[in-house]
Amino acid sequence: MESRAYGGAAFSFMNNHFWLKFVGVSGALSVMFGAFAAHGLEDTLSIQYLQTFRTAVLYQFLHTLALFAVICLPETLFKPRFRSWILISFAVGILLFSGSLYLLVFLNLPLLGAVTPIGGVGFILGWCLLIVAQKKVH
Repeated sequence: MESRAYGGAAFSFMNNHFWLKFVGVSGALSVMFGAFAAHGLEDTLSIQYLQTFRTAVLYQFLHTLALFAVICLPETLFKPRFRSWILISFAVGILLFSGSLYLLVFLNLPLLGAVTPIGGVGFILGWCLLIVAQKKVH
């Protein structure tokens, strides 16, 4: 009933609600993993794996902030559905790029590195979609 009264605004609110939770969880994990890398992993990981872990944290944190920025922009700025695809692309990038690197380090499975570039494509796609997503101003 609420969506009828507001012309679909309820769905939009729920969508933002989901993305804000995703950003909150991802941001908190970025800080926790970063602190863990700085204070708990230096003596247990090789320099290469420590650098890999830090790269995962950096890309997760940067793209969490990018997600937050896109959420904060008015939906009217975007062509239909582009905003959702940008958000999905960044989220998939975080999960596949950073997630595969975390698992690679913790499970010592270099084969997981093959998944990482797929996440990188998600990041690149999100940025490219951001370039073309805005409505034309007359």
